Amino acid sequence: MSKTILITGAASGFGKIAAFDLAKKGHKVIATAQVYPQMSDLIREAKEQGIEMIVDKLDVTNTTDIAYITQKYDIDILISNAGIMEAGPIAEQPLDLIRSMFDVNVFGGLHLAQGFIKKFIEEKRPGKIVFTTSMGELWTVPYVAAYCASKHAMGSIAEGLKTELAPFNIKIATCNPGIFGTGFNDRGVDTINRWYNPEINFTPSSAFDDTAEALANQLNPQSMADCIVDVVLDENSNFRNVHPKETEDFVKQLQVDAWTAKS
Repeated sequence: MSKTILITGAASGFGKIAAFDLAKKGHKVIATAQVYPQMSDLIREAKEQGIEMIVDKLDVTNTTDIAYITQKYDIDILISNAGIMEAGPIAEQPLDLIRSMFDVNVFGGLHLAQGFIKKFIEEKRPGKIVFTTSMGELWTVPYVAAYCASKHAMGSIAEGLKTELAPFNIKIATCNPGIFGTGFNDRGVDTINRWYNPEINFTPSSAFDDTAEALANQLNPQSMADCIVDVVLDENSNFRNVHPKETEDFVKQLQVDAWTAKS
């Protein structure tokens, strides 16, 4: 059965791939982007591929955008995928950058979800929300701790929603990507250069020596988009979906080790 599915952060990465794949499967997709130029690119690409897709503007930090979108569309499934990364040592990271990241990754995602949850309940119909979080929801990666904290927060919110909304037949799931080559991680690492200065900051530049190697070995994002599509369409999906399996196993072991870690 065809579903009406709204995706945030569909201008690039997992959101874009999943939006096109879901539309190809015959679902009514509303692909949203933060700014108008991104909308134009999506519209053009969909037309070139002969894909029917609604494209609209949605900045999840803009209350007017959220009010407009939640009023305009009646959906079956929300894929809350929009996110940003601000990287750097959290002991020195500027707080305004951390706040702006939480505005997108946490408060924006929750605000939009609340709007559609209210509609689901008022209209007495089932719904589903899938949050794209991160392996960083379950593991605090050095030098992206603030980003991981925002994903920890979103994961906790998702888990709370899962329990609280079960009586209303609203299902909640998270998709937790490992390290994939969408450009997201590369842009996140670049954010350090906007404020970090080894002549001023006490964190040595050598702390970032392994970054280039990690970015050089990122995975094909198609497999993660496939995972998201599967979770979205599965009426009995797992709540938490870490991908790939190697990342899931790694995170599980880290969580076991955490119980014996020293301060």
